[in-house]
Amino acid sequence: MLHMNALTLRQLRALRAVATQGTLTAAAGDLGLSPPAVHGQIRTLEDLVGSPLLRRGAHGNFVPTHEGQALLDAESQINIALETCARRVSALQGGQTGSVALGVIATGKYFAPRLVARLRRAFADIEVTLRIGSRDQMLLALAGNAVDMVVLGRPPRNMPVVADPIGPHPYIIIAPPDHPLTRSDPAMPADLFSETFLMREEGSGTHILTTRFLDRIGDGILWRAIEMGSNETIKQAVIAGLGIALISAHTVTEELHSGRLASIRAIGLPIQRTWYLIRRQDGEMGPAARRVHDHIRALSGSFLPQ
Repeated sequence: MLHMNALTLRQLRALRAVATQGTLTAAAGDLGLSPPAVHGQIRTLEDLVGSPLLRRGAHGNFVPTHEGQALLDAESQINIALETCARRVSALQGGQTGSVALGVIATGKYFAPRLVARLRRAFADIEVTLRIGSRDQMLLALAGNAVDMVVLGRPPRNMPVVADPIGPHPYIIIAPPDHPLTRSDPAMPADLFSETFLMREEGSGTHILTTRFLDRIGDGILWRAIEMGSNETIKQAVIAGLGIALISAHTVTEELHSGRLASIRAIGLPIQRTWYLIRRQDGEMGPAARRVHDHIRALSGSFLPQ
């Protein structure tokens, strides 16, 4: 049985770091602790819960057990509650909010800092903060008022929101620069299906898009796929020659420009999607948030990678 009075935020943050980074060493670096210290936090938490919270995944990295995921879900809600509390306290102390929290899904981390820098230059009197996370984390933050607005590639269907298109979001297939299909004009479906596709985890937007694309051009043909946990891992795996991948063009701009990756031309590519600026339909935006929201819309995607 879980002893709630003995559980600490430090233990939950150690669990989150290991589940996110996949190794104790990487988690320790992220937290500024030693690997034994992180291991000790996890062991103490497992003793409190009475069951393992992490297990080895298919690639040797640590992944959460069902009990571990339950704690991670609670940790996300706790963080949202604490962030909301901090924003309210700041507003009370300052007399007005003067701050805007912008959420961006992980794929948008390649342009989000540039966008926030432009917003801070445009609004020196408003503190614009950036929060990056998974789609589910950002929608949960929006529902809990921990962020004022979110940049997403797909508006949610089960949440009342206002979705404003703010720019194009193309998807391409990437391969090593010396791959034979990068010289095909265009590559044929049969050529693509002879390759191994590197994909994000099931349920992610990229996984869904890849599956739909291959189903559409393959007419039922089976394909080989390897799932990976992040766009960065997929990029490095493609560079290493483990396969090809359908991925957001905005995540590989630097690699394409430097020649470490190349795109494959094929019928139906690029897949043109759209970035949306999402806000709650049932909530009234404050003056600062409204100014930032309208300014992002007016930029018309000029902050996106070219």
